[in-house]
Amino acid sequence: MVDFIHNNKDLYGVDAICRILPIAASTYYRTLDLADNPEHRAKRDLHDEHHAEQIQRIWKESSGRYGVRKVWQQLKREGYVIARCTVARLMKKLGIQGVWRGKNKQTTRSRDDQKRADDLVKRNFNADHPDQLWVSDFTYIQTHSGWVYTAFIIDVFRGGSGNLNNTYK
Repeated sequence: MVDFIHNNKDLYGVDAICRILPIAASTYYRTLDLADNPEHRAKRDLHDEHHAEQIQRIWKESSGRYGVRKVWQQLKREGYVIARCTVARLMKKLGIQGVWRGKNKQTTRSRDDQKRADDLVKRNFNADHPDQLWVSDFTYIQTHSGWVYTAFIIDVFRGGSGNLNNTYK
C-alpha cells in the first residue's frame, strides 16, 4: 500500500490517496521514516532483534536441544532481563523449538500365547573354556533418522555382560 501511495503521490497527493484508502497519512510517513532510519523503531522491536540473536545463539550452542525454559534460564544466567513469554514468542517467530521428550515407544509386546525360542542352554551361563558357549540378542532403538538395530554375540567364557550370569524368570 505504501508503494502505491509513493508511486501516485505526485498525481493525486498523499492526503487525497490516504482519505480514499483507509489509512492515516501519518502511517505512510512513519513507514517511510522507519525505512530510512531503523533506529526510530519501537524499543520492543529493537530489544526483540537483539534478544532473537541471543536466543538463536544459545539454541545453536545446545545443538537445538534447549526449549523455551532452558533458553530463558541461560539468558538469565548471562544477565539478560527478559520474560519467559518473550522467549517463547521469539522462538516461535524464529521457527525453533527444543527437543521433545516423548513417551517411550513399546518396542516389544510379549504375549504368553506366542511361541518362544527354545532355551538351549537351560539358563546355565557357565563355560569352562573359550568358544564353548556363545549367546546372542538383538535390540532396536529409535533415533532421529530412524530405527537402529543392534545384534550382540558374546562368548560366555570371556564375559562382557554382567547380566549373563543372572537367572531371570
